[in-house]
Amino acid sequence: MTMRPLPQTVVHLLPPVAAVLAFALIGCLVGGASATVVTTCRAAADSDARVDYGFCVAELGMHRESPDADVWGLAKVAALTGVNNADNAVYDIKALLLLAADDGAKSRSPPPDGPTRAALEKCGRLYDSVGFAFAEADDEINNRRYAAGKGKVAEAVSLARQCDDALAKAAAVPSPLAQHSSYNVRIANICTAITNLIK
Repeated sequence: MTMRPLPQTVVHLLPPVAAVLAFALIGCLVGGASATVVTTCRAAADSDARVDYGFCVAELGMHRESPDADVWGLAKVAALTGVNNADNAVYDIKALLLLAADDGAKSRSPPPDGPTRAALEKCGRLYDSVGFAFAEADDEINNRRYAAGKGKVAEAVSLARQCDDALAKAAAVPSPLAQHSSYNVRIANICTAITNLIK
């Protein structure tokens, strides 16, 4: 039995069709991974008005574990993102305290005064605890103890607010940690809302 060659028009169509199918497959794989973040953040924002949808997608979408994560995994990613923010806050606090020790010699910014320095030292300890609270939230969610995980997230928010209060009493205006404080609350809201979505 001999095979007849394919008509010339069919031969020319095969490579473009194969290319289109390959791009469609890649698009499904890439889109499917981010669709979990997108759909989970949409559901979280729909269920809790405190959740900033765009922030949720941006922050969770950047994490290395997000592409393969389901709702449970994304709740853990949110908790881990809170740990990262707390670590960054501690780093920034140490930098500000070093500035105070050098009397601002290496910076254009004035060094923090005595009360602000004391508040920053307290904030360093508090943000250390914020990081541990988010890490414990991750552990609790990982072990499917969701109420305990949400409790640890609430603890992280409370600890960061204590830092805000200490800086306010020291009259550190604007707060040098305002960005970390805002991020902490936003990621805590996301973590809690996503945890509430877990079935």
